[in-house]
This record gives sequence, C-alpha cells and structure tokens, in this order.
Amino acid sequence: MAKVFVVDRENKASVKLFAVDKEYKADLLYVEVDKEYKAKGDTHWFYVDRENKATAKIFWVDRENKADVKVFKVDKEYKAKWVKSNQFVNRL
Repeated sequence: MAKVFVVDRENKASVKLFAVDKEYKADLLYVEVDKEYKAKGDTHWFYVDRENKATAKIFWVDRENKADVKVFKVDKEYKAKWVKSNQFVNRL
C-alpha cells in the first residue's frame, strides 16, 4: 500500500524517483488517490503529512540516472501499473 511521504534529503529516502515526461519512458505508472483507504500496491499513491504514517519515503531527484524508479503520473486508476521490471516492485 503506497502511503507516500516526501523527504527533504536524498539519504532519508527509501526510494529515489524521477518524473519522466512521457509514459513510455517510465518504469511505473502511478495515480494519486484522494483517500488513504484507496492507497494500494505500488501504483495508487496517497500522500501523508507525517513520516511515521508512510509506507514509502520518497525523494524526487533532478536527473534520470540518479533515480531508482522512473515514474509517470496517470489520471485514471485503471492505467496505473508497473511497466518494466524493477527491484522496487512491491516495496512502495
């Protein structure tokens, strides 16, 4: 279940992410959900306001080669999925 907290320093993160500009470049397609109970798997993200409530602590990197996972935000829940194999599958 992806309850996401954005950390302010790279070394605090459990995963480093880079937002790509095209869907085909992504490892993971994710969707933001508006209720905590809708957060599920690695694909449906709910942003939490406290670190201790998070299942994943993320840090947005500014360069693709620094990322653990390349992500693309989709607008429909059914589109959210892993596109490519990655060591972080089931870890968000």
